[in-house]
Amino acid sequence: MNYKKFDLFSPVVFVILVIVYLIFSEIAFHYQLKELIGVNINTIFIIALGIIFYLVGYYVCKYFLKNKEFTIDKNKIDTIFSEKTVLFLVVTGIVLQIINLLYLGGIPLFSGYLKAHAATRIWLLSYLIFLPSINLLIAKYDNKKYYLLFLVGLLLFTLTGYRTTVMAIVISILITVYYTKEIPRTYLILAGIGIFVLLLIVGYVAVKSIEWQNWTLNPLELLFYRAGYTLQVLDHAVGLQGSTNGTLLYNTLTGFFKSTDPRVIVGSTTLGYAHSTTSMIFGPALLDFGLYAMLLQMVLLGFVMNLIYIIQRSVGNIFVALYAMLFAHVLIWIETGPTDLVVLLFFLISLIIIGYFVKIKKGGNK
Repeated sequence: MNYKKFDLFSPVVFVILVIVYLIFSEIAFHYQLKELIGVNINTIFIIALGIIFYLVGYYVCKYFLKNKEFTIDKNKIDTIFSEKTVLFLVVTGIVLQIINLLYLGGIPLFSGYLKAHAATRIWLLSYLIFLPSINLLIAKYDNKKYYLLFLVGLLLFTLTGYRTTVMAIVISILITVYYTKEIPRTYLILAGIGIFVLLLIVGYVAVKSIEWQNWTLNPLELLFYRAGYTLQVLDHAVGLQGSTNGTLLYNTLTGFFKSTDPRVIVGSTTLGYAHSTTSMIFGPALLDFGLYAMLLQMVLLGFVMNLIYIIQRSVGNIFVALYAMLFAHVLIWIETGPTDLVVLLFFLISLIIIGYFVKIKKGGNK
């Protein structure tokens, strides 16, 4: 694989997008959208530390893998992830999502009450199957008809009203296509604009459909407000370090099966009332175990993402799809934080696959 002069989806792009997110927040504070007031300088310092430790993990991985070569058993991969098998998984994920919508009896995108119950066990299984399999299908097999399956799946998951799910599907496919197809940069820019507009629309429709809330912000203001509000929640979390004593992590791992939303715990802790709330990628670890835990999280994240990035750039194949799926969620975590069981399962599955298929050996000096 040829390396691009500037890689749009290198793990370092995470740092750039955190800065962009902070700029969006500052716009919200400047115009005092819904009375947002800003944050303490200490919170910005905590974010800067988190970014630095992410980069430490990134460069430590790069150092350890210097002059290393990666090999895979392509025949074994082709046998296990055959076109028919992956196609079957994609269709299964789509069918399960259709069943989920029928079970709900309506379209959650247009109803806050339905959306509150849309993340069923069927939804979890559907997403767990569909996202990796559609990326694998497009990464490994060059058939334009498969983009139709992507669009069908995207539509069905859009109807659940979960903005982050739509973001993960679209961004991951864009990353997969970026690394596996020869796409002109102009098309990538247009795709980026399209994604931006889609997210504005989905986010705005979902919010306006919440029957018990009254929003007066336009779609662009809402985008800036989300960033400012989330940063302000993080500001509260910085002052409440260690207050949840691991409850967030425990409920991230088990809460789905007990119908407990970790983000409601974030809201209860930082705001004083039960409300599903995000606190950026830094918030949950700070609330659970304090600063050192957050820094450890960021080091590990930087290390793991660069490990998978280097592997996929070296051997391609299914590992492009794995990286695309994981990095898409890491970018989403900038706002939401790592409080989703399904994403942790994606990481676990990806690392198992890498451990099974990838062999690392010392290469020659370069």
